[in-house]
Amino acid sequence: MSLPFYQRHHQHFDRAYRHKELESTLSQYQKEEKRKSAIYTQGSTAYSKKAALAYRYGSASSQELAEAYAHESAAHIKSSSAYSQGSELMSKKAEAYHLGSELVNKKAEAYRLGYENYNQGKMIEDYSVKLSPKAKRAKKSIRSEEKENTIVDYVVPVFTGRQTHISGITDTEEERIKESAAYIARRNLFATGEGITATRKEASSSVEEHARRNLFATGEGITATRKEASSSVEEQTHKKSRKVVIREKAEQMVLKKTLSDTEEFHRKLNEDSLLHAPEFVIKPRSHTVWEKQNVRLHCTVTGWPEPRVTWYKNHVPINVHANPGKYAIESRYGMHSLDINKCDFEDTAQYRASAMNVKGELSAYASLVVKRYKGEFDESFFHAGIVTLPLSFGVTPHGYASRFEIHFVDAFEVSFGREGETMSLGCTVVIHPDIKRFHPEIQWYRNGVLISPSKWIQTHWSGERASLTLTHANKEDEGLYTLRVVMGDYYDQYSAYVFVRDADAEIAGAPGSPLDVKCLDANKDYVIISWKQPAVDGGSPILGYFIDKCEVGTTRWSQCNETPVKFARFPVTGLIEGRSYIFRVRAVNNAGISIPSRVSEPVAALDPADRARLRSHPSAPWTGQIIVTEEEPTEGIVPGPPLDLHVTEATKNYVVLSWKPPYERGHEGVMYFVEKCVAGTENWQRVNTEIPVKSPRFALFDLAEGKSYQFRVRCCNSAGIGEPSEATEVTVVGDKLDIPSPPTQLVPTRNTDTSVVLTWTEPKDAKELVGYYIEASKVGSGHWEPCNNNPVKGTRFTCHGLTIGDRYIFHARAVNAAGLSGYSQESEAIEVKAAIGGGLLHDVCPGLSGKADGLTDHTANWEGMHESSQPVFDTDALLKCNAKPNRQTVPDSSGKQRSPTDKVDETVPPPSSQKATTKQASKSHPGDRSALEKMKKNKDIAPPSPPYDITVLESVHNSMVLGWKQPKTIGGAEVTGYYVNYREVIDGIPGEWKEANIKPVSERAYRVHDLKENTTYQFQVAAANLAGLGTPSPASRSFKCEEWTIAVPGPPHDLSCSQVRKDSLIVLWKPPVYIGRSPVIGFYVDMKKTNASDEHWRSVNEKAITNTFLKISGLIEGTSYVFRVRAANKAGVGKPSDPTDPVIAETRPGTKEVVAEVDDNGVISLNFECDQMTADSKFIWSKNYEPIDDDSRLAVDTKGGKSKAIFKDLSEEDLGIYSCDVTDTDGVSSSYVIDEEEMKRLLALSHEHKFPVVPLKSELAVEILEKGQVRFWLQAEKLSPNAKVNFVFNDKEIVNGEKYKMKVDHNSGMIEMFMDRLQDVDEGTYTFQLQDGKATNQSSLVLIGDVFQKLQKQAEFQRQEWFRIQGPHFIENLGWEVTSECNVLLKCKVANIKKETHIIWYKDERQIMVDEKHDFKDGVCTLLITEFSKKDAGIYEVILKDDRGKDKSVLKLVEAAFADLMTEVCKMIALSATELKIQSTEEGIRLHSFVNYYLEDLRVSWSHNDAKIKYTDRVKTGVTGEQIWLQINEPTSNDKGRYILELFDGKTGHTKKVDLSGQAFDEAFAEFQRLKAAAVAEKNRARVLGGLPDVVTIQEGKALNLTCNVWGNPAPEVSWLKNEKRLIGDDHIILKYESEKKACFTVTCVTTVDSGRYSLVVKNQYGTETSDFTVSVFIPEEGIPPMAHLEHDTKDKKKKA
Repeated sequence: MSLPFYQRHHQHFDRAYRHKELESTLSQYQKEEKRKSAIYTQGSTAYSKKAALAYRYGSASSQELAEAYAHESAAHIKSSSAYSQGSELMSKKAEAYHLGSELVNKKAEAYRLGYENYNQGKMIEDYSVKLSPKAKRAKKSIRSEEKENTIVDYVVPVFTGRQTHISGITDTEEERIKESAAYIARRNLFATGEGITATRKEASSSVEEHARRNLFATGEGITATRKEASSSVEEQTHKKSRKVVIREKAEQMVLKKTLSDTEEFHRKLNEDSLLHAPEFVIKPRSHTVWEKQNVRLHCTVTGWPEPRVTWYKNHVPINVHANPGKYAIESRYGMHSLDINKCDFEDTAQYRASAMNVKGELSAYASLVVKRYKGEFDESFFHAGIVTLPLSFGVTPHGYASRFEIHFVDAFEVSFGREGETMSLGCTVVIHPDIKRFHPEIQWYRNGVLISPSKWIQTHWSGERASLTLTHANKEDEGLYTLRVVMGDYYDQYSAYVFVRDADAEIAGAPGSPLDVKCLDANKDYVIISWKQPAVDGGSPILGYFIDKCEVGTTRWSQCNETPVKFARFPVTGLIEGRSYIFRVRAVNNAGISIPSRVSEPVAALDPADRARLRSHPSAPWTGQIIVTEEEPTEGIVPGPPLDLHVTEATKNYVVLSWKPPYERGHEGVMYFVEKCVAGTENWQRVNTEIPVKSPRFALFDLAEGKSYQFRVRCCNSAGIGEPSEATEVTVVGDKLDIPSPPTQLVPTRNTDTSVVLTWTEPKDAKELVGYYIEASKVGSGHWEPCNNNPVKGTRFTCHGLTIGDRYIFHARAVNAAGLSGYSQESEAIEVKAAIGGGLLHDVCPGLSGKADGLTDHTANWEGMHESSQPVFDTDALLKCNAKPNRQTVPDSSGKQRSPTDKVDETVPPPSSQKATTKQASKSHPGDRSALEKMKKNKDIAPPSPPYDITVLESVHNSMVLGWKQPKTIGGAEVTGYYVNYREVIDGIPGEWKEANIKPVSERAYRVHDLKENTTYQFQVAAANLAGLGTPSPASRSFKCEEWTIAVPGPPHDLSCSQVRKDSLIVLWKPPVYIGRSPVIGFYVDMKKTNASDEHWRSVNEKAITNTFLKISGLIEGTSYVFRVRAANKAGVGKPSDPTDPVIAETRPGTKEVVAEVDDNGVISLNFECDQMTADSKFIWSKNYEPIDDDSRLAVDTKGGKSKAIFKDLSEEDLGIYSCDVTDTDGVSSSYVIDEEEMKRLLALSHEHKFPVVPLKSELAVEILEKGQVRFWLQAEKLSPNAKVNFVFNDKEIVNGEKYKMKVDHNSGMIEMFMDRLQDVDEGTYTFQLQDGKATNQSSLVLIGDVFQKLQKQAEFQRQEWFRIQGPHFIENLGWEVTSECNVLLKCKVANIKKETHIIWYKDERQIMVDEKHDFKDGVCTLLITEFSKKDAGIYEVILKDDRGKDKSVLKLVEAAFADLMTEVCKMIALSATELKIQSTEEGIRLHSFVNYYLEDLRVSWSHNDAKIKYTDRVKTGVTGEQIWLQINEPTSNDKGRYILELFDGKTGHTKKVDLSGQAFDEAFAEFQRLKAAAVAEKNRARVLGGLPDVVTIQEGKALNLTCNVWGNPAPEVSWLKNEKRLIGDDHIILKYESEKKACFTVTCVTTVDSGRYSLVVKNQYGTETSDFTVSVFIPEEGIPPMAHLEHDTKDKKKKA
């Protein structure tokens, strides 16, 4: 294994990354380096000493040496591919070269001159052909036939990425290659015709001997000569002249100098000395200059490899191509300069020179300040280098014009391109006035975001024309492009949309490529890739996406996921730390795989926290590789648990975890193991079993969808694996983000001859929307084309590229990361042509008149701009035409205030809320044939009466918006439109009436244009229906046309009352047209009685409401009321609206309400019935008092006087207030509120009707019967006789038979199924399916896994139990009981016993023999164990048996069970203890208590006055038999007090107490003194210790000698008695008392007279003791006499006195 070069001489790299092989390699490498150094030193010494000798006497063998050299050169040229192998061979032959000729010495200098270039050039040349097989290590460079014999292991410091990308490492690479090639040519020329042979010489020097060994080792090119040659050499050496010696010494010094230089050269070649970070020798200097001057910033940088210098202005890289002629950058021989030409005020900035190579990055800063002159000036002064301008001179555009006029000529139009094409946008810019010294700033924007030049986008400014080029267009480039020209404080801009369509698919039917691939949350070995789905799916749904990665610097792409993923985000793991990657995405459907997307920006696999460490080790830009130097680890610290573990993202394909590193980790890097478990269990499994992850992020795949999991993480390092983190919350595997629902209410509006403006409503509950895709289709074609290929944000889009005159329909889809929604409902068809004036609600929504909307207008066109560049307005208010942009000054993005006179196109599409009324008006136009026929049928209709209460809703300087009330009588037909007239009023004199609109307007609001500011006008309105135009209203009061500047909003309008009841009604209105200076935030409704004065107006609602309707309750029946509405914004509450017509609170006869019904099929509907309808009456349904346009949710069915609104799929989208109004009636209407609770009720009722069920009293259950049978049962509330039941097991129907027994009771509804026995094959799901007419129901019971096994065991146990109780059996199993006598009683209850039943007891499988026969009294069997102890531990078994069977019960009294029993025994022993008694002894006082019996398990402790008593020689404790005692020897007064005996049974302590003080102590102490004295007396009294027999029988004439020992203190007196008479010794009976210890009794010759009873009496002051014995003398002829007459008693042998 080769060692990476940056680790060879460093001991500080992270030991955590070393393994045994790497350690071994490092050790071997260091040994090799030491050996090379020794050889080099030895060779250099030999060379310096013998070089002159070899030079003078080597000429004889010069020709042979030259041949050897030529041979070696040829071998070297032929074996260039084995370059590194030849290095060792040439090193061995270096000795021959050391002894070579003068020719070699001269040529060596030429080699040294070219060595460096050769070595570097050759090495790079070899790399370009083939990389070294050793990782991160170059080939060994060889040493040519020079003056060294060392082996150089030089490694070029190059970051190896891939072999095809090594070129271009430094800027001087080509020069080095050329120099290397020149050197090789010179070397080959030098080698031709020259040869060197080595001569074998004999010398006494060790150096020469070493050279000889080397020559022999080569095995070639060596010629042997005679020994005389070496001897002659020695002789001539001693005859050298002084001149020769001096010359040799000079040559020797030169050679030493050469060796020293060479050694220094090789020291520099060491990679660790060669590579060094950039260093600024000369830093750039700050400058202060005048405008129009040139300035140069320069610096000098050193470093190896040669650093690259980048110049920055305010931290932004300077692009010379973006500003041609402005900047010039030069780099030459380590000197770098930045020239700034014709400095202007914008050049004032901080400039930075950043030098970077593989060893690091360093920056130097300099500031440039550009000054301006003030006052008059001459343009001729503005030349480079002139600094004599007056100080008062300055350049500013404000001095020449109050503003600039910027015009865009030959501008780019809406453009269409295709992926892969080159597109160019250009525009000529004309600025007036033209100030040559003041240049514009050209900015390009896409969707409102400033564009920076890159490899995909190039910008250019020629001074007159600005251009932008997309070098390789992609769908990411689609959007609204804006050219902004900035002149000081002024700017203007021009915008046009660029569409980029998909390139042709490589496979027919394949989807389009994904777009906008981004890298998120990058870390050490992990990154999340996100993208956007394509608009084109190729005709079949997209199945998913493949993600590819590629390491920067290579061209090899690898696929990251095996199966396609649908979610538009995917975590990529397994990255190599420190390397950079790019990514791409491909879509796949049934037809094939799309072309890849545009690649992402490069991302480095790094921990964000490590980036600070990389300031001195940046990435190498040519390979993307990064060197990470870790700190020296602190060994022996096991890391703590990770922190803040949580799930950041969860889909059905993967779950992403995130956490923070632990605090306890030392300086060593940590890695992580991730563990998972199914929620509710503790079965933790390690996910990454083989390789720990480095990043605090991890993605888990292959999780079961729908299952719940928990996760935790452990840290690890070289010290071990730490404790796990806290587990995460329970996470259910599944997509948390749902696919959005489609948008609604698509409304197309005419725009230009080739475009249509489309608006829509955002889907409800949409999350993380990316945007929308729009598709268009010609009516009748059935072919849909995408209008955009990059998702558009917002709810408005201009569809371009349409054909003029054709009719189109549109639909849209919403997009988020989860996928694309379904298609929305198709819009109404619209004919493509430019929008013109007039039409519905003319000029209230000005988009229906005036200039056609276009995206190529250079003004601040609100409607022309797409979402990214539009000014921020209340979009909903604009779409509903209820709000206008603020007429105050509108700020541009530059911060400048635009003048109100700026041209603003206010094109607004028709509001969706007017769609229904628009249809109605168009259907009944007076010019239609159907209308004429209707007039013929309805001859009684008449034109409507005049409208009234004309009011002004908004006023600007040249227009006014009018509002009015509907005619009180409509003439029997619906009003189809209104016509407005106006006239001027000058000095109170009205002028002629003028028509304001040619086409009728359907709404009761209209904007009148072309009015004169500050002029007074009067207005009149006429209504029209099928009968014709009605009478115009009287002239309104005079209104002055002037700009409204008030901050509060204007009055709401079009108030109406609906659903009038006796105590409530609904007030409806429309928002004000004039909203003031901020959007409307709510409304206040006022009411009063009709006849009351204005002071009685009161507000109905205390807080502002946002709805445009309000239900007012609490009215008094029969009372007339009027209402008005006020709007409010942040500035305050505005002017109230005109009051409504008087309304009487009453419920008219026949009033009916909307009723919610659910039919038998479960269809939910709202029903309303009206009996006051006319022939032309219609039911109008609305939701939240707005017309219902989306018929996908609700269908209306009207028959006669009944109308039904049927819900297609009632859901939360349908919550709201539903109202129904009947036209051509006297206000017949009603409403119904569907809230969440009502929706749930209706859905439940619908489900019951749609799917009727058989009601159940109980669900399917299972139970075990007495004999082990299994009973499945459920009970229905009722069953008809025709009810059917199907029994299903594991989706297969089972029938009544041998295994299954079914029973159905129709009366009780009980359904049962019986099974005799549960077997393994019976594991599964059991279902009872009920059908009773149309009603159905079913109930299932899942018996699998642990549930089934448990039930099976219970059934088998019950079965065995039943068989067991058929014979003698145990009712209660064997147990134990501790009796009051502290014995253990084993007992059990039995049943079904007879006389023949036997009971046998066993312990540890050995039968226990019982003396008594069991009588089974009360059915109880017992075994008594007395004095239970450890020996009685074991397994006890009792067996009952007779001819009917047998049963057994086992009791294990081992381990814990035995310990419990022993605790209970000890407890009973402790309870049996008697009270403590005080006893005096001769030694002292004894306290004791008696127990039934004592066990060692019973722990005994004594305490005196609450202090534990320790065992000493004076105070002792112990147990004797059943007595537990405390002995106090030689008691003193200190021993008085309370004594406690504690008996601990293992769980509880039992105490006995006694008070040894006062009288108790005194009595005990006195008794002790008495007993002690008695004991002393007893101890010292006289006594016979032994030696005398009880009876002595002796023959007459014999001698009798008896001896005994006596003792006493003092020594006793001894006397003898015979027959209780004192005996005096004589010659016949000799009595002796020796040494006061021994008494002797001797009868010299026994006669019958000597027979009798003798006594020995010993006596001293403490007492007397007598020892008796009997002597019997017999005559041989008479035999032994009987002893009856002898009175002797052995018990009376000794008597004390």
